Amino acid sequence: MTRTTRLWTPWLLVAPALLWLGVFTVWPSVNTIRLAFTNAKPLGGDAEFVGLRNFADLLADDQVWGAILNSVVYLLICLPLLTLLPLLIAVLVEKPLRGIAFFRTAFYTPVIASAVVVGLMWTWMLDDRGLINNLAQALGVLQGPLPFLTDRWLVIVSATSLTIWKGLGYYMIIYLAALGNVGRDLHEAAAMDGAGATRRFWSVTVPGVRSTMTLIAILVCVSSLRVFSEVFILTGGKGGPGGQDATIVMLIQQYARGFYGDLGYASALSILLFLLTLVPLLVLARVNAKANA
Repeated sequence: MTRTTRLWTPWLLVAPALLWLGVFTVWPSVNTIRLAFTNAKPLGGDAEFVGLRNFADLLADDQVWGAILNSVVYLLICLPLLTLLPLLIAVLVEKPLRGIAFFRTAFYTPVIASAVVVGLMWTWMLDDRGLINNLAQALGVLQGPLPFLTDRWLVIVSATSLTIWKGLGYYMIIYLAALGNVGRDLHEAAAMDGAGATRRFWSVTVPGVRSTMTLIAILVCVSSLRVFSEVFILTGGKGGPGGQDATIVMLIQQYARGFYGDLGYASALSILLFLLTLVPLLVLARVNAKANA
């Protein structure tokens, strides 16, 4: 094999992946930045350079600030619950008990279910005449139906509940892999020192999976700020009355489509979403670096 062949062979092997990355990731990202400074339309036409006008407009748009608030609230609900609950479940199903495989499968099943099917199922349960309201009224817990699908904050709570229920099994599997690296001898030593199950959990298990917790927290942050399907399906694609329950991604989708869409404004919203997502990621990276120092 000649020196030239040795030099170019690795690049030829990774060329398909690089081509895919360039066409579907790098170029769309660069093009989004370019479009954010124009008044481009979804169906083409001459796009004029407008400078920072799109960014000034979105910062003065009350709907954008409402979508940011909805996305941040969504994140604040999902982050602690999807970071800790899957770890607790993983600790429970890790034990080699008879029939434990059934519970592992039961917790993981929602992960592989279609988001659309799950969303429609929850819509049916949370409707004013749905299962939950009918059951609560039959038991005398409620006098009238709760507006799970029309009230702004109840929609957010309903959507986060769907996200948490569907994501528990996925993050549980990641924690199960991490728990295999936590030495049994540490638990045995802590137990000999008189530490109970709760104390061993916080003093042995949590430190042993800290890096995995950071990874999961990052995944939850990204998915929570990019939430779309849950709110879209529960509200019928309208983001609640007047769009008050819309998330940032829903606004991007609304502005980027249709004959009268504003692709430049949608691109500016996409950049805002990227910057907003970057904040918790940098915070988590900083916290993890300090914990490992």
